[in-house]
Amino acid sequence: MSKASALLSPFLFASVDVCILGLLRSLQLSPWVFFHFPCPPLAALWTGELTRALSLMLLLPLLTGGPSWAPGSELFQTVLVLTLHLPVYVTVVRVLGGAVDEETWSWHSWERVFQGYLVTLVSWIYWTHYVQPVLLSLFRSVSSVWGWKSRPHQESKKPAVSSLRRLVGFMRPHSGRFAVILLLVVLSSFCEMAVPKYTGHVTDWIQNQGATDGFIEAITIIAIMTVAGAVLEFIGDLMYNITMSHLHTAVQADVFQAVLNQEIAFFDSTPAGELVSRITTDTNAMSEALSEKLNLLMWYMSRVVFLFVFMLMQSLKMSLLTLMGLPIIWFVPKFTAHFHQEISVKVQESLAKANQVASETFSCIKTVKSFANEDGETERYRRCMEDTYALNKREALAYAGTNSANSMTSLAMKVFILYYGGVLVTRGLISSGELVSFVLYELQFALVVAALMHCYPMVKKAVGGSEKIFEYLARKPQIPPDGTLAPEHLKGHVEFQNVTFAYSNGNGVVLKNVSLEMKPGKVTALVGLNRAGKSSCVKLLERFYQPQHGVILLDGQPLNSYQDAYLRQKISMVSQDVALFPRSVRENIKYGCQEASDEDMYKAARMASVHVDITRMSKGYDTDAGEKGGQISGGQKQRIAIARALIRRPTVLVLDNATSDLDSRNENQVYEALLKIENFSVLLISTKMSVVKKADHIVVLHEGTVQAEGRHDQLMETSQLYAQMVKKEVE
Repeated sequence: MSKASALLSPFLFASVDVCILGLLRSLQLSPWVFFHFPCPPLAALWTGELTRALSLMLLLPLLTGGPSWAPGSELFQTVLVLTLHLPVYVTVVRVLGGAVDEETWSWHSWERVFQGYLVTLVSWIYWTHYVQPVLLSLFRSVSSVWGWKSRPHQESKKPAVSSLRRLVGFMRPHSGRFAVILLLVVLSSFCEMAVPKYTGHVTDWIQNQGATDGFIEAITIIAIMTVAGAVLEFIGDLMYNITMSHLHTAVQADVFQAVLNQEIAFFDSTPAGELVSRITTDTNAMSEALSEKLNLLMWYMSRVVFLFVFMLMQSLKMSLLTLMGLPIIWFVPKFTAHFHQEISVKVQESLAKANQVASETFSCIKTVKSFANEDGETERYRRCMEDTYALNKREALAYAGTNSANSMTSLAMKVFILYYGGVLVTRGLISSGELVSFVLYELQFALVVAALMHCYPMVKKAVGGSEKIFEYLARKPQIPPDGTLAPEHLKGHVEFQNVTFAYSNGNGVVLKNVSLEMKPGKVTALVGLNRAGKSSCVKLLERFYQPQHGVILLDGQPLNSYQDAYLRQKISMVSQDVALFPRSVRENIKYGCQEASDEDMYKAARMASVHVDITRMSKGYDTDAGEKGGQISGGQKQRIAIARALIRRPTVLVLDNATSDLDSRNENQVYEALLKIENFSVLLISTKMSVVKKADHIVVLHEGTVQAEGRHDQLMETSQLYAQMVKKEVE
């Protein structure tokens, strides 16, 4: 069917149906049209509606030029609902012994025709938006359990696990608690929903002046139900909030651990401020929304079920009228919930950008003040907050529109219920007390549905805001699997064999076929101009990155074959940019090695030539280093970092310009102490050639390749680049 035909099909359908109805009405279809003997009205009703259905199925394919209607198609289902809902309803009422006072054939009045289309529309909404998705979900679940294959036209690839399903996965360990909470919800809802029923009994007693015992009994039951419902709700809320607090702690801890387990390249491409925002702000927002709104959603869902059951007990017809109004109330919040979810993701991204600006500014506060750029950073942050404010306004607009639409639809439903209920009372079909009970139920029903429609977008918003969190949880680190080797003794023999490496930022190859060797108990120095590839060799040795080609061997085994924790214990690195935590000096030296004794700490500090300086501090080893070690000098920070590396008793020690802030005396003291240790290999990177020339073996890198290697005296004769570097320092 073409696009034009698809647009005209509803109009064509209605036109053909109206013509058929007009023909039936003009004929005044009666039991004598198809039969020569008297026919009951119910049979006439079925005859006329089947004639209408058959006519639609025959005429519409001819007019549209489309294929014949197959059972199960949308148009086939629409025709069946439109034509057969009234005969089925009348038949069921008659079987149950009820009376039908309306005309039984739908072509008798155009009001009945309009009602038929309204019922069909409501049925279509229920089926397409609520029943069919549930059935499809159940079918897919059963198919996955039994291993059934999907049809070729269906999706061949399963979508990623939804955020809601991941949240349910976190809730699964607490399934016992949630079962108890659900039971309390059901019992509390039953107690609350039973109150209007007995209120109706009180109304009948007042109207009929019945026995006093009945009045006292109804009041007593109302009081008992009210107290019991309040107590059960209190216990359920308490258990739920405690459980959700534990769940929030678990989610935040898992997200933090998942982020820490990522490869270094992930941190290079993801700003620290964004990570902090995701771990703290996003998880807190998600947990707060779920703790409050999911709880209300659960309570209100239970109340809706009990309310509708009691409403059916009071009046089937008024309940059906209420049921027909639900899709109108549900449509608006379902649409706005999707809009809320999209806006939520954008708001979280905007907040993450603002947090990143703040994090960058505060971490480089000295630079900001040195260049007097406080106003510039404030302007950057203000622009980010303006973007967030613009998104918040759109979110507020959606929220206000949803509330207004809910109020209008709820009010319209109340008016129709009161009118129709009054008609039933005047006809004697229900009592005044039953109408009062139903109206009380309907008022609560409208409020509960409105609350559900308010909570549902909030839960969807929380789920939308958690998408990035679960992306981090689901992300697999782009690193090889952990090795298995953890030998008791390690010599520290390191070999780079034809190593080629390039960063993922596309800036070209950094190392090209590099081969070098670090022998046990020896000091190997790497020298070269800037961007020669020295630090890249260190990062590969630390296994922060993986080479594209070649292999790095440690004692003859590939580096990736060792356990990660073992490798971190055996290889220690001290870089030029020393990072100390805002903790005591003691905690900084013992960082990651808490089992070390104080004697081990003092020994490492002496080897790093920093023990005397620490003892002269205000609180000795308990002195707070400050943010990034800002409370102590640069030279002390570097020596404390060296002590932190030595306390682990590594087999391989990497010093990447680790003494750049030391004066000559302290620097010589440090290297003299290190050179006396024969139990580990040292990889030395330094711009001070006076330090480099003391190394046992020197490797000269230039533009990512090994230009020359040997001892200092040899290189002075064979390497022009090395000789120029030495000469430049002397000058």
